[in-house]
Amino acid sequence: MPGESSGNASRSPPVLSARAYWVTGRLQGELRDEPLAPPGPGEALVRTLYSGISRGTEALVLRGEVPPSEYTGMRAPFQAGDFPWPVKYGYCNVGRVEVGPAEWIGRTVFCLYPHQSAYCVPIEALQRIPDGVPPGRAILAANLETAVNGLWDAAPRIGDRIAVIGAGSVGVLGAWLAARIPGCRVELIDIDPRRAEIAARLGVDFALPGDARGDADLVIHASGSSAGLEQALELAGFEATILELSWYGTKQVTLPLGAAFHRRRLTLRSSQVGQVATAQRARWDYRRRLALALSLLADPALDHLISGEDGFDDLPAVQARLATGSSDALMHRIRYP
Repeated sequence: MPGESSGNASRSPPVLSARAYWVTGRLQGELRDEPLAPPGPGEALVRTLYSGISRGTEALVLRGEVPPSEYTGMRAPFQAGDFPWPVKYGYCNVGRVEVGPAEWIGRTVFCLYPHQSAYCVPIEALQRIPDGVPPGRAILAANLETAVNGLWDAAPRIGDRIAVIGAGSVGVLGAWLAARIPGCRVELIDIDPRRAEIAARLGVDFALPGDARGDADLVIHASGSSAGLEQALELAGFEATILELSWYGTKQVTLPLGAAFHRRRLTLRSSQVGQVATAQRARWDYRRRLALALSLLADPALDHLISGEDGFDDLPAVQARLATGSSDALMHRIRYP
């Protein structure tokens, strides 16, 4: 009826099928056609504009390095299939609502959905993208949410000396956030000297591992390597905290805890975005945290984290390249027709 907003409305004819990216074996993936039912009450049909490749996690999935003990805990919100494969995996999706409640039609939205050209989900799974955030930048929301949660877990203080090891997208975003705390001296550390440029564009100091300053009040580790975590212990000052943001999959990690670890009374703490940080959990939920991350993406400087773009048809080859090569990619964007 005219004026009603509880039913579903449509701006264009419903999509009857979609194409989705599936991991089908080690370093193998393909695009599959899938039927798509129209949305029911309280649901929306979204046509994808962009998706982002969260390189670290998706590379582990593509290489089959998710340990069996984590098959359940590692499931993405709208994952289809099971680890190791075939599996439809991903969580950086930006699209436009085409069918759904009238007030949602035409809205650009973020959803923790895999790489797929169109999909139907409950309205509660969608987060509206603020007007000041371009859709192409909004694919950073999931990684920025991880960085926000990590900073909540790390609890930096005004004036802290903070070292961030690993200049992947989560590390860069964590350093960018920390550098905005008054008085904090933040140094982003990476083995790739090309990361100095992105650090400079985001207003963060950069150092190669051999040039890094020590005696840090807080070290955030996001390199995904034993060497990086070992250096985190070396850079931490007396009674400092090392926050571990890396996830290693099946990779074994060794640490020299027999050196000065105990004498310097260091704290090694994990952080994982699957749970809201303890200090915030009584008041924050996932939706509020994601809305915060999206609002922080209003800064145009963050466009520098989009290090490449390819069309959706090329996604299987792009995923294999990013999972096996020494690419300098941060967030790789996929464009949909």
